[in-house]
Amino acid sequence: MAQHDLVVIGGGPGGYVAAIRAAQLGMNVAVIEKEPQLGGTCLRVGCIPSKALLESSHKLEVTQHELGIHGVKVVGVSFDLATMMKRKEDVVSMLAKGIEALLSKNKVTRYRGAGRLVGSGRVEVEGSDGVTTAVESQRIILAVGSRSVVLPGVDIDGRFVGTSTEALAYDSVPGHLVVIGGGYIGLELGTVWRRLGSKVTVLEYADRILTGIDAEIASEALALFRKQGLDIRLGAKVKRARADGNGAVVDCEGQEPIRCDRVLAATGRRPATDGIGLEAVGIAPDPRGFIPVDAHFRTSAPGIWAIGDCIPGPMLAHKAEEDGVACAEVIAGKWSHVDYDLVPAVVFTHPEIAAVGKTEEQLVAAGVSFKKGVFPFRANGRARTINDTTGKVKVLADAVTDRVLGIHIIGPAAGDLIGEAAAAMNFGASAEDIARVCHAHPTLPEALKEAALAVHGNAIHV
Repeated sequence: MAQHDLVVIGGGPGGYVAAIRAAQLGMNVAVIEKEPQLGGTCLRVGCIPSKALLESSHKLEVTQHELGIHGVKVVGVSFDLATMMKRKEDVVSMLAKGIEALLSKNKVTRYRGAGRLVGSGRVEVEGSDGVTTAVESQRIILAVGSRSVVLPGVDIDGRFVGTSTEALAYDSVPGHLVVIGGGYIGLELGTVWRRLGSKVTVLEYADRILTGIDAEIASEALALFRKQGLDIRLGAKVKRARADGNGAVVDCEGQEPIRCDRVLAATGRRPATDGIGLEAVGIAPDPRGFIPVDAHFRTSAPGIWAIGDCIPGPMLAHKAEEDGVACAEVIAGKWSHVDYDLVPAVVFTHPEIAAVGKTEEQLVAAGVSFKKGVFPFRANGRARTINDTTGKVKVLADAVTDRVLGIHIIGPAAGDLIGEAAAAMNFGASAEDIARVCHAHPTLPEALKEAALAVHGNAIHV
């Protein structure tokens, strides 16, 4: 029976990062992953392929509609969907091979198969050929990730009605795509197919899109997405979605049935913790499937830790990576910590949307007195030069201490700009601290500086 100092079940962002960090700390580590490619949902059918398609479709839209203002004349623009999809697959393949190389470099053993707990310190790996391998370790990390949530009545057939996995690989552009869910997955993939020519209808049950994002930012995004051509319907309760002939039909409460070519169910994700043998070691997940852990990622079973999407907290790849590093360090006897209040979130539409810290609504609900500074990108020199002036930066700071409590951005390169915001907040920065940092000119980060100045009414360029 193979023995290791640490066994990680799951080779996604949390799992492989935990394995590498543990190996750096001197452990003999193994990773168990059933998929041929490492990297988890994020790399194979999530973050990376969706961003590849978003980039390709954005370039198409810019070429079609925005190059003229720069004096660039383009005639007869078209696109090749197969080439676009191959580029996406090549990006995924290259990154997956990179992870394999990193594991090899750090002498991490890879077991290909489905890992299952069978007792204290024991895991069985069932390969695709049906052969079972037994592995022993006194330290096991569960990093099994998550899977799509499908609403009752939504009949997934993998062709006409599917999840994000299918929507990342359509072999033709749907004439009419219905997206169930107005969160980041639905809006990102809806944007891809709208740019490529689909009529896109987004059905959101709530009275707003992007729940969890600051309401002011989400409201501005809603207006922009509708202007771009997304038909977003709020308060839409989907009762059923099913294949019908060479298309699909979606039934919504109080509305006429919607006939379409394809349906994308994008209604969130849930932990993939069923079928991994939790009962064999006495771990009881909560009703949503999350594994309870303490502040050091320890489960109720001795010698077993859990990280990433299978524990409470933001279900984001970068959060899982931070969990992986912290958990490995804790197991090695070091001190480590992840502040879940400061995990940034990004929506890679255009304009991008990014946030870190508390929303305005959360501060109001908690009774926290705060000041707000806002700066529009239309007043930023760099935004003008690149002809991308939509959106703004919003800084929320404690009214007494001036400590920054939240930063919210909608606009060009928001996902990149939020890095400075997250760094500043992790160091406990005040709005004045950010405002007094000399930012290069002309750059987009100057908008963050100006929003920080605006907290106290001192913005210069507005």
